[in-house]
Amino acid sequence: MESPASPDDGEFATLTGACMCGAVKFEVDAPLLGAAMCWCKRCQRRTGTAFSTTALTRMGSFKITEGDEVLHTYEPGDGGFNKSFCSNCGSQICTTSADNPDILALRMGALDGDPGIRPQVHQFVTYAPEWYPVPDDGLPRFPERLDWSTILTGD
Repeated sequence: MESPASPDDGEFATLTGACMCGAVKFEVDAPLLGAAMCWCKRCQRRTGTAFSTTALTRMGSFKITEGDEVLHTYEPGDGGFNKSFCSNCGSQICTTSADNPDILALRMGALDGDPGIRPQVHQFVTYAPEWYPVPDDGLPRFPERLDWSTILTGD
């Protein structure tokens, strides 16, 4: 998955985002690595929708700039991804791998502007609800979890 302009070429502008109530604000100071639509049951229950759209950040590029004290994290304890959200309004902010904390993905809906990338894959398509099937958009589909670590290492 290729990302937009690198921070070294002078074309990348820092991305900003926030929760719904504005208590939690963040920035990303490097281009995003890729984006996926997740159809897992956990994302469905967490969002109340059919899927969530998440973008993978480069290691160390994501920073909470305001509201760290109201940012809470749900840790499912099953080796899955930990979910961080604003405790005031409930807005989802990011997710981190319990097995590899260097893997941090943010919720694209929390971004203020165009991140310069579009979703590139569907993951956990096995769990797509009958009332909203995965669209036939030509993107690759993974029945279970996409291995984000291969994107980090380029393997």
